[in-house]
Amino acid sequence: MRANKPQSPFNLKIILICFFFLFLLFLILRSTFSYSQQQNNSTPHTETPTNPNPKDCSFIPTCTKIAPSLAHALVHYATLNITPQQTFKEISVSLKILEKKSPCNFLVFGLGHDSLMWTSLNHGGRTVFLEEDKSWIQQINARIPSLESYHVNYDTKVTQADELLEISEREECRTVSDPRFSKCQLALKGLPSEIYDIDWDLIMVDAPTGYFDGAPGRMSAIYTAGLMARNRENGETDVFVHDVDRVVEDKFSKALLCQGYLREQEGRIRHFTIPSHRTRSARPFCP
Repeated sequence: MRANKPQSPFNLKIILICFFFLFLLFLILRSTFSYSQQQNNSTPHTETPTNPNPKDCSFIPTCTKIAPSLAHALVHYATLNITPQQTFKEISVSLKILEKKSPCNFLVFGLGHDSLMWTSLNHGGRTVFLEEDKSWIQQINARIPSLESYHVNYDTKVTQADELLEISEREECRTVSDPRFSKCQLALKGLPSEIYDIDWDLIMVDAPTGYFDGAPGRMSAIYTAGLMARNRENGETDVFVHDVDRVVEDKFSKALLCQGYLREQEGRIRHFTIPSHRTRSARPFCP
């Protein structure tokens, strides 16, 4: 989510501005259409007076305002000179799901310049960010205090990836449970309690840092995202993993989120749809 690796050579600023305007237009039209339907369903069909009273409130047109969070996002990205780490096509993969599920519960591993965009696209829902760098949280919150973010400690290194991938095949890692009580070494157990208590509709894994050997890598984040999805009360969770062009993200997403749950890949992002395993105790870890 942060600018911690080489950026794409092209600038998406203008595309994102247009993208947000189109999204806002969609929200306004949907709101207006819903209001019109409500009026048609609740008001008897009567003949319209030829000379309606201009003081009659029923003839006053409604005015739909842009939500403050969306207006803030438009200004933020219109004045931002930083290219987002995800391309327009990659963002569109998550957007398709948000259009269907929003407002919803959206958990994002990583806090960055695109965080306000995710919050705005999930307008009316709850979007939470998990970040490894405390100082980075302070920098982002100073500019965008409305974002909900929490600090996360990771005790892994990219150099441990092969060993952890072998560990992930053990029985304790294939057992579905609350991550807090999992015996698997990969499970993140130190998150705020409410993170475990919420059934997340979408989870985006775009952190922690994973592009050099000493970085924590995304092994635990990917495993925990999959475990949360399987452990939800019912329904399914859409899980997205970014940077699958890298070895760790590629191998761990295929092994722990399962190729049988893979729905789409666009560029460097993969989309998995993982159903609840609690409703079917005999369901295998991977289909």
